[in-house]
Amino acid sequence: MSAPKPVDVPRSRRFTEFVLTALAVLLCPAAMYLVDAEAVLANRMWLQALIIQGIGALILHTVMYIRARYADPFILPIAVALNGLGLAMIYRIDLTTPANAGSTQLMWTGLAMVVSAIILFFLRDHRVLRKVTYISLTVSLVLLILPLLPLIGTEINGARIWISVGGRTFQPGEIAKITLAIFFAGYLSAHRDLIMLAGKKIGPVRLPRFKDMAPMMIAWLVSLGVLVFQRDLGSAILFFGIFLAMLFLATGRLTWVALGLLFVAAGGFLAYTYISHVYYRINSWVHAFDPEIYNQPLGGSGQIVQGLFGLASGGLFGRGWGNGRPDLVSYSNSDMIITALGEELGLLGLGAILMLFLLLVSRGFRAALGTRDAFGKLLASGFSALIVIQLFVVIGGVTRLIPLTGLTTPFMSAGGSSLLSNWVIVAILLAISHTARAPHVVEAFDEADSINYDGREAEGATAVISRISESNRAGGSRGE
Repeated sequence: MSAPKPVDVPRSRRFTEFVLTALAVLLCPAAMYLVDAEAVLANRMWLQALIIQGIGALILHTVMYIRARYADPFILPIAVALNGLGLAMIYRIDLTTPANAGSTQLMWTGLAMVVSAIILFFLRDHRVLRKVTYISLTVSLVLLILPLLPLIGTEINGARIWISVGGRTFQPGEIAKITLAIFFAGYLSAHRDLIMLAGKKIGPVRLPRFKDMAPMMIAWLVSLGVLVFQRDLGSAILFFGIFLAMLFLATGRLTWVALGLLFVAAGGFLAYTYISHVYYRINSWVHAFDPEIYNQPLGGSGQIVQGLFGLASGGLFGRGWGNGRPDLVSYSNSDMIITALGEELGLLGLGAILMLFLLLVSRGFRAALGTRDAFGKLLASGFSALIVIQLFVVIGGVTRLIPLTGLTTPFMSAGGSSLLSNWVIVAILLAISHTARAPHVVEAFDEADSINYDGREAEGATAVISRISESNRAGGSRGE
């Protein structure tokens, strides 16, 4: 047996990351200065943003240098830049409204970046998360039930998705989307072969077995439960969308996607028919410009209409930082922050922000392609798909492509729970990208690759096919 041959050692590229992150940190105070030079110099908000973001980024960079030396060098700068632009816009909206969301968002930014650094420091190998596959499902269910409890559950704007502790509100569903992604990645990586090869084949289509559809049924029921009991259309779409995306990435079967869309259509029809909150959302979307629907001068949804007017007034180049009227749009610092950014930065500025999201998602998929284990591939691609789905739902809602749901824009909208969950996703993506780019010994790794992470030998393709055939024969003998 020949001696192991190490592959070419890649560059860590930590210096590149440091330079890009430093530039990203400067974006926030520079944007605040453009909003209102006198006010920002007087209240020293720019200095607070520079210190908190700078210290948080430095901590993360140091942790990566120690624990994740080969992590992707572009994920952290992009996340810092998006977070900083969101802080600047929230601060700009605070100047015209009595809210003080900027200071709260800045506090959550520092906390989220520290939590991200802690996770990255202790998560030396992302594959340990596979051991908590079913624990993650249990935690997800508990988190989704918490807002329904009478003592801590809080209803805001018709949706019961918050809990209140010590006067502070938190949205457990933002953490549940992470734990659900971990469960889906663990389950699909373990049962992928059975899902792909089992079941009856009708023409060119292979239909999955009913028992293999159990996770999809659970995901559908959880999404429908969120819609019925918490009256939150956005979270229901997001949870089920994550599962469908990861299922397609794992199997490549459009049959599952078609079945999932049928479930979505059935659930949507039932919700529209029997849930007043969903009926109002869809009706106000369809008749947004009809003033006779709800006796409102701006039509069925003044929020949507004002947001569209704001985007239109921004034009190609925007009205400039501080020259727009985002205060005319309700919840412009959270649900509708895209319209505020489009008004003041224009189509070009909003396009640049979307390009940052595109780069972040592409680096997530790049980490998924680079890692060798199926769990890591599904988890990284699932988190990347999560960001894409959330952006589509948000931008589709504010541009009236789909009904407005109330989801937040990742990293940018005001909301501590959303910001915290997105920085946790960044930490896990960095850990996966480190595993993908780190040097390894080819022969030793290939030998170890035939053994699962928990030490059990992996089944070969022949064993899997044989087990499926035996299962099908057994099912046929029972008349199933």
